Amino acid sequence: MFEPGIKEKIEKAQYKLTQQRKAVLEVMQDKQGEHLSAEEVLQEARKKVPNLGIATVYRTLERLAAIEVLYKTIFEEGKYRFELSDQAEHQHHHIICMACGKIYEVDEAMLDSLEKHLEKEGFEIVNHQLKIYAYCPECKEK
Repeated sequence: MFEPGIKEKIEKAQYKLTQQRKAVLEVMQDKQGEHLSAEEVLQEARKKVPNLGIATVYRTLERLAAIEVLYKTIFEEGKYRFELSDQAEHQHHHIICMACGKIYEVDEAMLDSLEKHLEKEGFEIVNHQLKIYAYCPECKEK
């Protein structure tokens, strides 16, 4: 049902998966690679558990992010979005379309040369996050 890494993190954190929490996690796994708001998760999870409340979704998303099952990012609209953690080291880049709001994941380690330069200067890189705001090919043509 859930990937082994996810199962391990949940067990290690002693996080009990109730029916509601399980529905939230299933939505995140079904939508792997997508960046979902709590409201979007609620909409999908209610197909599995109709009486699910938004507060339960928020708490579940926050807890799953805290135990690193999910990755939590804030975007331009000031709303947090969640995605299933891919267990990557720390590079996590996004291109956000300024017209339609679609979020594209950039998997390449684009900042390697900058990191190497900063490390030569004595910095210890802990993490970074890059957000590029652009117009996607579809919106650019409009």
